[in-house]
Amino acid sequence: MPKQSNQKLKILYLAKIFTENTDENHPMTMSEIIAELASYGISAERKSLYDDFENLNLFGLDICRTDGRIPGYFNASGSFEIAELKLLIDAVESARFITPKKTAQLIAKIEQLTSRHNAHNLNTQVYASNRVKTSNEQIFYNVDKIHEAISANRQITFKYFDYSLSKEKKYRKDGALYSESPLSLMWDDENYYLVTYNSRHNALVHYRVDRMENISISACVRDIPDDGFDPAHYSRKMFSMYSGEEELVTIRFDNSLINVVLDRFGTDITLHKEDESSFTVKTKISVSQQFFGWIASLGGRAAIVAPVSVKNDFYNMLKKVIENHK
Repeated sequence: MPKQSNQKLKILYLAKIFTENTDENHPMTMSEIIAELASYGISAERKSLYDDFENLNLFGLDICRTDGRIPGYFNASGSFEIAELKLLIDAVESARFITPKKTAQLIAKIEQLTSRHNAHNLNTQVYASNRVKTSNEQIFYNVDKIHEAISANRQITFKYFDYSLSKEKKYRKDGALYSESPLSLMWDDENYYLVTYNSRHNALVHYRVDRMENISISACVRDIPDDGFDPAHYSRKMFSMYSGEEELVTIRFDNSLINVVLDRFGTDITLHKEDESSFTVKTKISVSQQFFGWIASLGGRAAIVAPVSVKNDFYNMLKKVIENHK
């Protein structure tokens, strides 16, 4: 590119330099800025740079000057703090539905949201774990297609599979296409799920997004539940996204479990004091083996009070567990 053409891009290269090379702890002197511009084939004078700094401030950057014998300049308008970027990286690292390849790509993009100095610090803090990750590279295309269908108010078709003991895909319905009305995408227990509505059975059904293939948007308009769909309410009554008969369940908890209960059901749940050492909660639960497993994990500090049918089902499950361990 001719030098004159580069001169026309001076303000853009200045924005690039300030964004990538500077932060509050890493200002650049005027001489360093001029030298950096020269590396792009751009000549600059101090006087013109002051005007450029002002224009960058008007554009939305926050070019600040440090005090000292030799002043420095840096961009203070970073959108994210280091702690915020670290949270994003931790979320990407821990998400089971993101493949190892996409994990590395996303972390590299997150690091571009700050200066190269901070990016280096982020890189040295990344926890390179051996967490279980999906191998389905199509998941991001799946998510995009699902969002597109929801926005267009259309149904989708797809194939759905499980894994066999030989770790091979085994398609449900002998590989026939599912046809569903997508409602919402939900992240639960490190996995991504699609919640759909089946009007024939007036039921909500969910699918692991990383086990969906060949997603296509149908010409059919979505079916929506008459009473709408509340993702927050749905997630509270589900345990590890396992379906079951919905029941109004009363559970007694020891007072020491108050944090566990609020974490599980939210702070808007109604608590009823039973005595000085316990309280009860009455809420709708999708009763499943995972719900029973959660109750069992709390030991003697939690008990199902009602209905009797759910209480008996829990008791019978525990009997089977004991039998299997004799």
